[in-house]
Amino acid sequence: MTSPMLNVSSLSISFGGLLAVDNVDLQVETGEIVSIIGPNGAGKTTVFNCICGFYKPTTGIVSFQREDITGMPCYKTARRGMVRTFQNIRLFKGLTALENLLIAQHQHLNTGFFAGLFSLPSFRRSEREAIDKAVFWLDYMGLKDLANREAGTLPYGTQRRLEIARCMITEPRLLMLDEPAAGLNPQEKQELQTLIKDLRTSHDVSVLLIEHDMRLVMSTAERILVMEHGKTIATGTPEEIRRNERVIKAYLGEE
Repeated sequence: MTSPMLNVSSLSISFGGLLAVDNVDLQVETGEIVSIIGPNGAGKTTVFNCICGFYKPTTGIVSFQREDITGMPCYKTARRGMVRTFQNIRLFKGLTALENLLIAQHQHLNTGFFAGLFSLPSFRRSEREAIDKAVFWLDYMGLKDLANREAGTLPYGTQRRLEIARCMITEPRLLMLDEPAAGLNPQEKQELQTLIKDLRTSHDVSVLLIEHDMRLVMSTAERILVMEHGKTIATGTPEEIRRNERVIKAYLGEE
């Protein structure tokens, strides 16, 4: 039996006297789409931050591709193939769409100081490859005609797609999406659902998704983890979660 791509075991984190995440377990298999859901303040994004290295958990272990990455800085987890988006879009708003994708590749470029200084063939080749990859992902996301537009001037839904393209251009193994449907209209949400499934199938990427839009979650994720007050209250398939009384109470309350 193979190990999960991502294995989170007994994850907890406290801020002062507040226990924000309490003993959460989570697994993502290779090629799987998993979603974390829960009311506002449930601890979903805090779990994300612990996994990718923005926070160091108080207790617990985070393992990615069989390597213990607990507390590893986010730039190192990114180099290992774990990338993420944020609730609030974090593009370089004053740079063009193309420039945003070129910057995303800086740590993967096979260049050195002297190669760049003297514009050696290896530097020019690496630069050309970076541009080609950027153009590919702009085209893939339907953004090719907007390559030279400043990111901050693009419509909100377009910025979301550019942010995902910026992640995918680094060739990740695990794509972590933090509320990617926030602010999108119904048509854009439908396109996002199609995109997530296509990225998994066509680009061999697993997906861990935080989302409030239940229609998107239920139609996209294969497994769902439900959180409330920092704790896991349920895990299962979309159909199992849809019928779970505790989940219903957490979202809708009870008399």
